[in-house]
Amino acid sequence: MRILLWHVHGGWTDGFVRGEHEYVLPVDAERSAWGLGRGGRDWPNAAEVPLEELAAMADTVDAVVLQRPDEAKRVRELTGLRPGTDLPAVYVEHNTPKGGVPETRHPLAEQGEIPIVHVTHFNALMWDSGRAPVHVVEHGVVDPGLCYTGELERLGVAVNEPVRRWRVAGTDLLGRFAEVAPLDVYGMGGDGLVEATGIDPSRIHWAGDVPTARLHAELAHRRAYVHPFRWTSLGLALIEAMMAGLPVLAVGSTEAWRAVPAAAGCVSSDIGELVAAARRFVADPDAAREAGLAAREAALARYSLHRFLADWDDVLADVSGEPTAPRRTAAVGAASGSASPLQASSVRPEAPTVP
Repeated sequence: MRILLWHVHGGWTDGFVRGEHEYVLPVDAERSAWGLGRGGRDWPNAAEVPLEELAAMADTVDAVVLQRPDEAKRVRELTGLRPGTDLPAVYVEHNTPKGGVPETRHPLAEQGEIPIVHVTHFNALMWDSGRAPVHVVEHGVVDPGLCYTGELERLGVAVNEPVRRWRVAGTDLLGRFAEVAPLDVYGMGGDGLVEATGIDPSRIHWAGDVPTARLHAELAHRRAYVHPFRWTSLGLALIEAMMAGLPVLAVGSTEAWRAVPAAAGCVSSDIGELVAAARRFVADPDAAREAGLAAREAALARYSLHRFLADWDDVLADVSGEPTAPRRTAAVGAASGSASPLQASSVRPEAPTVP
């Protein structure tokens, strides 16, 4: 199939575009929120198409994956096609609801043509999706491989905008963990974190936004991974850390209990329990390594790319009414006379092997 989608959530898209299809990502000169394209990512099956050329190739698109409330209107403006009527469509809801949970009404709740695909069962439970058909496709991530060493008596955290998101992200809880071991915090928008938390600078380090491969490598040296979020869909960084073999200390809210089994670390709404588990792992590297292996096994079993892509094939077949094998041959970008067509993979990735 040829699938139109915007690059909204980089981590999720990184898994989605590794399927057997052709993926069209709109691009503009400013690389704006409506034209980020690949955003510098190496996605062989994804092609950047200028916004102004979408209309000329609209009849070659098999489905659109929407991710923001305004995207259905935007697709109609750019292509003349109405998602859900003229063009098969699904809407991926990446986020937990906000406001009066659990009464929060989804923006697509009043229509019945475009299915909403939630990324966790918790989100599907908490959003009021109204008349919209509902699917759940749990996350799938690229396996970074077992790279855990854990030789540093430090704790790793990955969180974007920790100061602005404060209690939502659990930033206020970091001080409790810093009492056990120094923290290395990765992510975007963390300026002023040390000052905001009041943690001694020797006990917390803002590492900033680093490339994914480097993030995995650096986290792997830390003794354990801390997931302090009170209210989040389910961080892909958490799953990646588990796959890398890190033991996990997770606040027991939203979907964390489903993602992290007891053997993989500690999931609790009692911060004292989490701090005690952190202390145990810092003192006992062998226990940390054993928990990390359990975390990897659990993450591979539930969040493999193989399972994720297979589930998405089922959803796409359902909304399009057709098999999900690639069938278009026209080159993406043909409207501008640009080069070659995408080469869709003919073989789905093999199911991962747990070491």
